[in-house]
Amino acid sequence: MSDFFKGAEQFNAEGATVPFYRYSQGGVDFVGFDSRPCVPPEPMVNALVAIKFANQNTKIVMVNHKFPAGLIPKIAEQFDIEREDLEGGAVKMTFSLKQGADVKNVDTSLCH
Repeated sequence: MSDFFKGAEQFNAEGATVPFYRYSQGGVDFVGFDSRPCVPPEPMVNALVAIKFANQNTKIVMVNHKFPAGLIPKIAEQFDIEREDLEGGAVKMTFSLKQGADVKNVDTSLCH
């Protein structure tokens, strides 16, 4: 289990290549995954699976080996994005669905 998701409920998300985790903190629900051990295009694949869980009450947490530059343009119109830099160039990204936004408006086709 990733250190970032200790105490979280692990589950398998269809189409994902890593375990996913559910937890609540401060009245907010989170779905997260750690794609640091993955090679492209797996981080993008997992992120596109994860955003399907997003809603106004659920945020997505992605821990990745580097900033997901290819992902951000795909989701920026629908999501607020927070970035936390970690050791060794890794990042922890938190995606929150913008007010009035809908995940159905996100292009989930894979491109790199």
